[in-house]
Amino acid sequence: MALIPEIPLIPLNDGNRIPQLGYGVYKIPESETPDAVLTALDAGYRHIDTAAFYDNERGVGEGIRRSGIDRDEIFVTTKVWWDRNGYDSTLRSFDESLERLGFETVDLFLIHWPAPKHDKYVDTWRALERIRAEGRARSIGVANFHIHHLERLARETESVPAVNQVELHPWLPQSDVRAYDASHGIVTEAWSPLARGRILGNEPLEALARKHGVTPAQIVIRWQLQLGNVVIPKSVTPERIRQNLDVFGFELDADDLAVIAGLETGERTGKDPDDLG
Repeated sequence: MALIPEIPLIPLNDGNRIPQLGYGVYKIPESETPDAVLTALDAGYRHIDTAAFYDNERGVGEGIRRSGIDRDEIFVTTKVWWDRNGYDSTLRSFDESLERLGFETVDLFLIHWPAPKHDKYVDTWRALERIRAEGRARSIGVANFHIHHLERLARETESVPAVNQVELHPWLPQSDVRAYDASHGIVTEAWSPLARGRILGNEPLEALARKHGVTPAQIVIRWQLQLGNVVIPKSVTPERIRQNLDVFGFELDADDLAVIAGLETGERTGKDPDDLG
């Protein structure tokens, strides 16, 4: 049996800790999710990231139960979709997510998008504060928040998100957001860490992969870890699920990091958070 890597745990501002490398289930059909989650857990992942919008929370819960691993050993994140933003609707959405997962608590609950045109994300955050106070979510945070969204929360509410999950990859390294997060005790988490696979044919990354004897995906995930990000790559291929976790046996040097820094273009694979909703 292959050795299971020890994944670093990152401290959160509320005293909890989050595994730095997790497994994302976006766009995995519900029927395939239990087996995918089982494969990830068998490989050594202990952090699963889902959302109400992904329509596979039931599959995540089933996969975790089938694994036989103690629920307390697995860090589970879910999220409220932007069309449920608002105080009461967020509370209902959270209850529905718990029912689908089959859990009494989640480890992290996020506002999925600020949807600023609807102007409900501050009330949504207050609902998350209540959920955390009730002990039903151990930590709370946000996703896809620009700095000005975070600044508004700081002005109008009493707490700071534990996590800000944003699109982040070599084309879009989010340096300003990462700096703001770090200065305010917020952990930055990367979704679409491989730019939905589009960046992997890039020759500079191919060259780095040859240099270190790994895959381009492993290069990018290692880069994410060395930046200090939490990262949640997604795959349904068992070999790639395992490869994406096998990133602790090498380290990128300053020259490698400079090569990756040169790939920045600002290109997004998803929407700008100010435009959604």
